[in-house]
Amino acid sequence: MVPWIALTLVALAGLLVAEGWCQPWVGGTAKALASTGFVGLGVAAGALDSGPGQVLFAALILCMLGDLLLIGRSKALFLAGLGAFLLGHLAYAVSFGLSGLSLPATGAAALALVVPAVPVLRWLWPHVRGKMRGPVAAYIVVITLMVATSAGALAAGAPWTVPAGAVLFYLSDICVARNRFVSPGSVNRYVGLPLYYGGQLLLAASAGGL
Repeated sequence: MVPWIALTLVALAGLLVAEGWCQPWVGGTAKALASTGFVGLGVAAGALDSGPGQVLFAALILCMLGDLLLIGRSKALFLAGLGAFLLGHLAYAVSFGLSGLSLPATGAAALALVVPAVPVLRWLWPHVRGKMRGPVAAYIVVITLMVATSAGALAAGAPWTVPAGAVLFYLSDICVARNRFVSPGSVNRYVGLPLYYGGQLLLAASAGGL
C-alpha cells in the first residue's frame, strides 16, 4: 500500500509545483499519476474482495475519470467531469450503504449537513448561470448524501477513514466551485488539491473495511 500512497503524494507535490510554473502538460501528467495512486491503493487495500469494496473501486475509477476530464478547460469537459464526479459520489454512497448503515445516524448527519449546504448554494447561485444551475444543485444534493451515508456507515462499524475521506472530498469540491464560479485563482488549487487527494487516499484505504 505504501508505494501507491507515495505515488499520489509525490505526484501531488509535482502538481502543486506545476501550478506555480503554469505548465499545463506537467500538471496534467502529475494529476494522472496522483489519481493512479489512489486507484492502486484501493486495489491493494482489498477493494476487489467484497461487494461494497467493488462499488467503492468503481467510485475511485469515476473520480479518476473526472480528474482527467478536468485537465481540459472547456465547458463541455467541465460538465463531463462534473458528471463523472457526481456518479463517483453516488457510487461511494452505494458502497457505504452496502456495507451497512445506521439509519438514525445517516438521517441526523443529513439534517446537520443542510446547515452548510444551504449557504453554499446561496453563495454560488448568483455566479452560476443558465443550464449550469441544475447540475450544480444536483451535485450539492449528491455530495451531501455521500457524506451523510459515510456517517451512517461509521456508526454501523465502518472505519473512521470513511467519513474523514468523505468530508475532505466535500471540502475540496467547495474549492473547485469557488475556482470555477466565484473567484478563480491558484489558491483554490493549493488548498483544494491536497484536500481532494487526501480524501481519496482515505476512502481508498477504507476499501478492506467495508
